[in-house]
Formats: sequence, C-alpha cells, structure tokens
Amino acid sequence: MSAPWLRSLRPRTPGHLRRGSKPSALPGDLLIADKFNNRLIVVDPQGRVRWQFPRPGDLRRGQTFRIPDDAFFSPDGRSIIATQEDQSVITVIDVARHRIVYRYGVPGHPGMSANHLSNPDDAMMLPNGNLFAADIKNCRLLLIAPPSHRPSRVIGTTTHACVHEPARHWGSPNGLFPEQNGRYLVTEINGSWVDEMSPGGKIYWSTHPAGIGYPSDTNQIGPNRYLTVDYADPGRVAVFNRGGRTLWTFRGRGGDVLDHPSLALPLPNGDVVVNDDYNHRVIVIDPRTDKIVWQYGVTGVAGRRPGYLNNPDGIDLVPPRSFLISHAGAMRAHPIRGH
Repeated sequence: MSAPWLRSLRPRTPGHLRRGSKPSALPGDLLIADKFNNRLIVVDPQGRVRWQFPRPGDLRRGQTFRIPDDAFFSPDGRSIIATQEDQSVITVIDVARHRIVYRYGVPGHPGMSANHLSNPDDAMMLPNGNLFAADIKNCRLLLIAPPSHRPSRVIGTTTHACVHEPARHWGSPNGLFPEQNGRYLVTEINGSWVDEMSPGGKIYWSTHPAGIGYPSDTNQIGPNRYLTVDYADPGRVAVFNRGGRTLWTFRGRGGDVLDHPSLALPLPNGDVVVNDDYNHRVIVIDPRTDKIVWQYGVTGVAGRRPGYLNNPDGIDLVPPRSFLISHAGAMRAHPIRGH
C-alpha cells in the first residue's frame, strides 16, 4: 500500500536534523503529533516537512484542532486518527483532502455520556472503520462505530475510581495496542500494569514492567517481548517480557537523558523511534550501541520553525510501514464486536 498524496509532494526546504543523524536510520517518512504547536506534520528521513495539518483553510468555520497528542494512520492509509487528550475528543482526518471527516467528543468538554470522553488516548481505527480507544479518566475502553456518536461497546465500568481489576475496571488506561496474535495490550497508569486482553475482553496475563513507574503505550516487538516507556524525568525506554523482567533499557546520558517520553515504536531494522516529549524531539535509538542515531527537534528547545517541535507526543510511520497497516491482518482475523 502506498501514499500517493505524499509522493506527489516535493519538499522545498533543506533538511533539519541533529548533527550526526543518519537518514538511513528511518525506513520512510514519519508522522509526528506536534502537540503544543497544534499540528500534525510528516517529516522525511532527511528532516524535511512534507505534509502538515492544519494548513490555512483546512478547518471549516467553527472547527478547531488543538493539542493533538497521538496520531495513527488508518489500516487503509487514507485517514489519520488523532487523539486530542486534553480536549477530550477523537478526530478523523482525510489525509488527501486535508479535512476533518468525523469527530467523537465535544472539544473542551469532558464527560462520560454519549459523545463525551475524558482524556482519551491512542485511538485506533480497525479494518472495518470502527474506532477502539482508551478513555483514561473514565477508566474504560470504548468501541465506536462512525458515524454514530454513541459507544458500540464499553469494556470496563465507567467510574472515577480507576483501579486495576481488568476487564471490569481499569487503572487509568492510557494505551491500547493490537498484537500480531489478534490480542491487545492495555497499559494502566495506576499501579504500573500492562495487560494482554482478547478482543472479547478476556485477560490472559498482567504484569508490572520492572523499574517503570509510569508506563505508557506498551506495544509488542516480538514473541514475549514488549516495548514501553516510562513517562518521567528522567524517563526511559524498556523492553520486557510478560513476567515483567527487563531485557533492555535506555535512559540516555548527559544532555541526552530522556524527559517524559510517551511512545516508542519498533523499526524494521531493529532500531526504536521515540518521542521525547519534554525534550521537544523525536529520536531513533540503536539498541545495539545504545546511541541516538537520528533526531528531529532541538533538545530542550521548543519552537515552531523548521527543525523544531513543541512537546511532540505521538508518532507513526507513513504507509505502507504504518503501525495499523502492519497489524491489519491480525485485527481482521480477530475482530472486536459491538453489543
């Protein structure tokens, strides 16, 4: 699957990467949710911006697009699902048309009734077009079937007492990532839990990743190998097994110490791409050398001009290497059904 909307764009600006970065470390272009710049951008391996939303004129009268903290391409590569956690809304964007085509939630108005969310995180589009999301402060997981604005299914009792008792209650779930076996990894902030769950809501195991106080957005990188980050200062990236044992960790040294990283994703070459939120950068780490081999953004300096970011909080590879395209077969074979 390709991205013709992107192939037609020719970057006209020079690249802006940290000195010593290797463009070959990235297999393709990268989508970044640039949170406090209120935008999504696509950056190529040379550090050139190739696509942006919103541009002037992209938003219709009355629409806003503020503080996106996660963004993923749909399984068909035609849409981006952006989660605006602090605005309590999930937005679906038609990439080629630069238009918002669906929204669940009322921007700036958290709640738990129909068409309301409270700090949603990591909304994913399933192959059938439904959305599956963690709703952090409502302590639940939601299945949403556009164009409806009522949940098709709720996993977890909606409550303000977010405790670890899956799947009846969730301890502030902040990540919901599909695995290649058709199951899902749920990350819970309270108690630092990671759970494996079937599409039907059955829990197979739960564990505490060793040394991780605030786990965020856990995803699978291989058989019994899971990738997570510690959203803290200093933060860390870690690989662990279902017993919670740490198999690899990266904290950074000196000026490269991580500061509230929120998501790490594996790359085909074995490297790991990370958004290091409070350092205002996205980096690629080579676990074999524990070195940063690629960086977009200036460490510790927020900005908007080319080469700068302001609290980047979400990443995804551009199709055909995007996260949900790589998991589409497993999600299709093990569908999540509404009630």
